[in-house]
Amino acid sequence: QVQLQESGGGLVQAGGSLRLSCAASGRTIRNYAMGWFRQAPGKEREFVAGISWTGGTTDYVDFLKGRFTISRDNDKNLVYMQMNSLKPEDTAVYYCAAHLSVRSYIPTTSGEYERWGQGTQVTVSS
Repeated sequence: QVQLQESGGGLVQAGGSLRLSCAASGRTIRNYAMGWFRQAPGKEREFVAGISWTGGTTDYVDFLKGRFTISRDNDKNLVYMQMNSLKPEDTAVYYCAAHLSVRSYIPTTSGEYERWGQGTQVTVSS
């Protein structure tokens, strides 16, 4: 089973940037589509971005396009999300997730992902 661990969260001022990392262990992530989700207090967990197993296909929630960029390094078993122009409404716990798939399909619902990290807190101050 693949285990996931997020890092890179923290406190940042509005307009700032953060890069989240998701380190996988236990097995290679080469056969997994990977996703980032977030959950703000009192809200449901929502899809943020996803990337296919090769990295050739990406998907983003519409309102984040252009600010967030997902990428992966299969050789290092790492997935990243670069977050720019952060806003206070981006404050949430961010989760990395893995879906076993060697197709270009990227799931956007949490129920389709089999493995999850513990999350990393991102707080954006105004």
